[in-house]
Amino acid sequence: MNTWATWTTQGILSGHGGVKTVEIGVITGDLTVHTMWIEGEARLTVQYSGALDWFTVEGSPVAAADEAAAREVHQHMVEAVKTGGGATAPQP
Repeated sequence: MNTWATWTTQGILSGHGGVKTVEIGVITGDLTVHTMWIEGEARLTVQYSGALDWFTVEGSPVAAADEAAAREVHQHMVEAVKTGGGATAPQP
């Protein structure tokens, strides 16, 4: 049984209002979302596609009991980035 997993989705064009991050506030544009599932949490980060720095999505980590739940959180975050509006981590 896996105790950790990661997912990365690149090249997401954010909707108007982008994504809220803990470190630098809202970011917009061509973004990459990365989710790491470990110890029952989905930890969400975002970066400008091709950049080096990663930023914590506001509201992360999110409780995710298993790998399938964490994958679902990742997909919801990808869709939230596309929608924009100051997207934050999806809450269960």
